[in-house]
Amino acid sequence: MGLLQEILPFIIAYWPLVLFSAVTAYLLSNKYNKGLNKYPGHWLAAYTDWWRFFDALGRKTEYTHIRLHRKYGDIVRLGPNVLSFADPRAIKIIYGLNKGMTKSDFYPVQQAVSNGQRLPSLFSTTDEDYHAKYRRCVNSAFAMSSLVSYEPLVDSTTNFFLERTQQLFADTGRSCNFNQWLQFFAFDVIGELTWSKRLGFVEKNEDVDGIVGFLGRFLSYAGPIGQFPLLDLLLEKNPLRLQLQKWGISQTVFPVTAFAQSRSQERSAEMAKIASDGLTAQDPNRGIDLLTKFTQAQHAHPSFMTSKQVLTSCVSMVFAGSETTAISLSTVFYYLLKHPRCYAKLMAELDGAVRDGVIVDRANGAVSWAESQKLPYLDAVVQESFRIHPAAGLILERVVPKQGIDILGERIPGGTIVGCNAWVLHRRPEVFGEDVDVFRPERWLEASPERVKEMRATMFQFGAGARTCIGKNISLLEIYKLVPSFLRRFEIQLEDPAKEWETHNAWFVRQLNFNTKFRARRVNMSV
Repeated sequence: MGLLQEILPFIIAYWPLVLFSAVTAYLLSNKYNKGLNKYPGHWLAAYTDWWRFFDALGRKTEYTHIRLHRKYGDIVRLGPNVLSFADPRAIKIIYGLNKGMTKSDFYPVQQAVSNGQRLPSLFSTTDEDYHAKYRRCVNSAFAMSSLVSYEPLVDSTTNFFLERTQQLFADTGRSCNFNQWLQFFAFDVIGELTWSKRLGFVEKNEDVDGIVGFLGRFLSYAGPIGQFPLLDLLLEKNPLRLQLQKWGISQTVFPVTAFAQSRSQERSAEMAKIASDGLTAQDPNRGIDLLTKFTQAQHAHPSFMTSKQVLTSCVSMVFAGSETTAISLSTVFYYLLKHPRCYAKLMAELDGAVRDGVIVDRANGAVSWAESQKLPYLDAVVQESFRIHPAAGLILERVVPKQGIDILGERIPGGTIVGCNAWVLHRRPEVFGEDVDVFRPERWLEASPERVKEMRATMFQFGAGARTCIGKNISLLEIYKLVPSFLRRFEIQLEDPAKEWETHNAWFVRQLNFNTKFRARRVNMSV
């Protein structure tokens, strides 16, 4: 107490000097934190996470990371405690099984909230044990073998989408905000897959309940705030705010959560029976939706898979299942339109496949999953689209275990946040060729089997390891069905061929101002 009485007058008298000294000491401790000062990067990144926060606010972080790695090499410092790795060999170390790596605090920022409680999903939880138990409960619902049961559900929305495109745009000559129209499609597919019910986006050609708008705003919040997660505890996840919700004083609920609750409530009696008695025989021509499968998991694992987990799983489908698929679909169509040679080559493959009986010549131009898997140039176009514009535009952060780990010959101290950015990995010249900034699907067909294997191992659009995107197969089902079906049914033109689209990195790099016009093809006559 006496010492404090002696120091306090000095602090009061010289507070500017004391404040300056404290800030200087803090910044220097950040710069030399764990010896990470030996790794290059933007000079401000060594001192404060505010640098990466403001870079994320600029919405072009993917290009920042590409520039930094091209300038400084395979390891770049993005923050006082953050390292980004560009060498594909780092993928297995950072994201591999049994490496002891955990997700960083970036991910809980993206947790939805209901009644004052966080809803930790497979994607957003940082608890690896919780994740493993959760994944075991729902893994079968997302297995490749389940695609057969989902295809009728995807067909229903795809066929309706083709008809609405004809009515709203092809028949009228109206311009289409194609990136938004594809997002409406992706939302309705998720509705059909999750609840066996389209949500009305395509039918009404509007943002139902403002969900698309909310999701865009939420991701725009999560991207920058995730660079400085403490801010989330002061804003959206403020403990006082959550407690008021638990007490019922504040009724704030995430719109996506309310949306999922409303859809699920419509079938609450049916789901209560499945949770109690298990799943009975279903119509094989209809397909089993995800709500049913999640509830069946609740029946099979009642001690873990609670009603809260079922709701969380449905919310996750809306959060992640629509945005990433819509981004990938927009990328495929945009780059085809920007590269007429590729567009013509793919159309020749589709028409030839119909002529040769590989694709059934259906009246509406629809293509099945099995048929799409026999089209090598389509596959090359999709893979090249994933490569040139992956959905995620930030590093997928992991925390090094306390004992530290060796990455690319460097001993990385425990507690350091490390990760890779797909935009950087997908532009490795030694893997993909010197023309990595060019959209060229032929690279996937010209490469040797060994090189193709290396290219596919470097692809990071769905993540890697145990935390690979669980909805990957569903997204692939949508993309490989809609792209050829839409191209067979319609000719697509850019409204302004000279105009480039805009991109907005809100954690997922979505596209803006992708405006097109459609003209119906005479499907049966095209061959």
